[in-house]
Amino acid sequence: MRTLTIISHTEHYQKTDGTIVGLGSTVTEINELLAVFDRIIHVAMLHDTDAPPSAIPYVSDRIQFISLPAVGGTTWKAKMGILFQAPKILGIVKKAVSLSDYFQFRAPTGIGVFVIPYLILFSSKKGWFKYAGNWKQPKSPLAYRFQKWLLEHQSRSVTINGFWDDQPKHCLSFENPCLTEQNIADGQAVIQQKSLEYPIDFCFVGRLEAAKGLDLLLETLLQLDSELLKKIGCIHLVGTGKRKPYYETLAAKLQLPVLFHGYLSREDVHTIYKQCHGIILPSASEGFPKVIAEALNFGCIPIVSNVSSISHYVHHGVHGFLMDGLDVSGLDACIQSFLNMKEDDHNRLKTHAIHDIKRFGYSYYNERLLNTIL
Repeated sequence: MRTLTIISHTEHYQKTDGTIVGLGSTVTEINELLAVFDRIIHVAMLHDTDAPPSAIPYVSDRIQFISLPAVGGTTWKAKMGILFQAPKILGIVKKAVSLSDYFQFRAPTGIGVFVIPYLILFSSKKGWFKYAGNWKQPKSPLAYRFQKWLLEHQSRSVTINGFWDDQPKHCLSFENPCLTEQNIADGQAVIQQKSLEYPIDFCFVGRLEAAKGLDLLLETLLQLDSELLKKIGCIHLVGTGKRKPYYETLAAKLQLPVLFHGYLSREDVHTIYKQCHGIILPSASEGFPKVIAEALNFGCIPIVSNVSSISHYVHHGVHGFLMDGLDVSGLDACIQSFLNMKEDDHNRLKTHAIHDIKRFGYSYYNERLLNTIL
């Protein structure tokens, strides 16, 4: 019997009927790990707020959720709160890891400052670390730099986004899984049916904030050539954030509809990808967002910033469009190229080798875990 303990900062919520639900992308990945592990313990944060539509339950009682205090934030008070809760968190982690054969710690996160050293120095269990952030982020937060340094200078496997010339041998390039076999089959069917008929829709999926590039997207659309603007049917914004009222005011100045969908379930986000011809993500820093692979799977062509490992998977003119610079001119050039495409260009970009898509499948990920880590 093979047991895994996962430690993460993944948001969980308790519904009125007592059901525990968590962030859909992470919970789905853990559900799929049941193909590899007989039992999974997930140690993560429980929030005392209403669950968003993107939160889902676990599919089996072979997965046990153990709650951590919901700590973290951007203020100094929030950061200090993490340290005050450290003894309690370490106690919970220690007990959960003792019940398993393997552990996985998902970094970077605030609690990683003390949980990673504990796992390195005081745990004899087999395990690995998943670094989901930007492995080459310039001027990253001090806590993130510290966690990355720790992971580089220990011996257990670390899975990272992208392929880097100077990565240590124990730091393994792993695609971020996000697709079931059924998702891939459905995507192939959608791609075959999707044709380039203007006007077309675009989408943005992520937190509504400047760091994710929403300011840049709306500013670029505001100055886009009026003839090109007519080729756009609608902009779909999936996600939410504190600055939503500001973005609604800015969007009202555009000469085209902008739909604020808020949080959506995974299935509803896939419906957006099926409807849209392109996803625009001009973010300042990423690891490799799962939403890019999910969109590609449904023939939703990415216009993305050239940061971190994104260019390792999205090749300009092959899978989508990479911005030359993180500014209005860089994004404007990509949108213009997209809207000036002919049908042949669109057919070439939307159609990807099935091997490329399967690299982001849960089955492929699980197979690699078995062959390289476990």
